[in-house]
Amino acid sequence: MRIEDELKTSSFLNEIQKAQLHIIFCAGWIRNRINSRLKPFGITFEQFNVLSIVLGKFPESIMVKEITLKMPDRNSNTTRIIDKLITKKLVSRLPSEKDGRARSILLTASGQALMLEIDQVWANNSPYQSALNNDQANLLNNLLEQLRD
Repeated sequence: MRIEDELKTSSFLNEIQKAQLHIIFCAGWIRNRINSRLKPFGITFEQFNVLSIVLGKFPESIMVKEITLKMPDRNSNTTRIIDKLITKKLVSRLPSEKDGRARSILLTASGQALMLEIDQVWANNSPYQSALNNDQANLLNNLLEQLRD
């Protein structure tokens, strides 16, 4: 569907504004799509991102500030997200060996099992599937990188 139809407007300052609004709209659409696929697992998109980052470091733990730096949305309240994951027993918080004030995060057995379950369910029905082919996705990635330069 055309962005004009989605936003119920045909008036844009220019094509750059239209493209930026289109990106914002698509980001929300993608987030909603992923959230709906995560709902049966009882976690949010932000919690999934933290779990993915922690899993990427497993079996080692990872510092909270490193998680924050790897988050797609750096405005996320990483500490609050981690607190919720601890309540769900998906991660644990450990004191840092190097800095007594800092904490590192480790994936629990339950967290590992959940990520494996999500991976298995998404193997055939991933929210990351798209109507774009690899060449088109590569072009889009290059254009988005140019946008941020």
